[in-house]
Amino acid sequence: MKTILIFVSSLDGKVTKWGEPNVRLWSSHQDQDYYKKVWNDSKLIVMGSTTYNDDTFNPSPDHQIIIMTSDPKKYKSAVVAGQIEFTSETPVELYSRFMKKGYPQMLVVGGPHIATSFLREQLIDELWLTIEPKIFGMGANFAIDAKLDIDTRLIQYEKVNDQGTLITKYAVLKK
Repeated sequence: MKTILIFVSSLDGKVTKWGEPNVRLWSSHQDQDYYKKVWNDSKLIVMGSTTYNDDTFNPSPDHQIIIMTSDPKKYKSAVVAGQIEFTSETPVELYSRFMKKGYPQMLVVGGPHIATSFLREQLIDELWLTIEPKIFGMGANFAIDAKLDIDTRLIQYEKVNDQGTLITKYAVLKK
């Protein structure tokens, strides 16, 4: 199963503008259109509870959305069988469960805690990163509170607007 981590970042590596969680307020419409397409094409989508709480995610038979949280019981009323699930599984346990079910791809959409936990366990195969030509100085990074040493190789890039927004794809090189 291929595991893809997707983020949008400013030139100075920030995935939030000054710590505000809503990316739609600062990313280009080209990035938002790209993200929507990737989302629509993905069957299995993983996020953390902070990402889930910051936006609205409607159940759909086209998607299995997994929200990682330390307290799944807190979200009992939001569960939709086969569509929205809350779990306290580790990234390794979650990956193993869906690999055994035969899913070809897992999309990890955020946030930094979830991204770092998957990176730490070396479960990410590709990083799809939109780079917006902005500098914020302050904001969150997509990897936090961990000593990581991960090599990547650029496999694709595309300039999608006159401002210079780049949609890039990197393979994570396994050691």
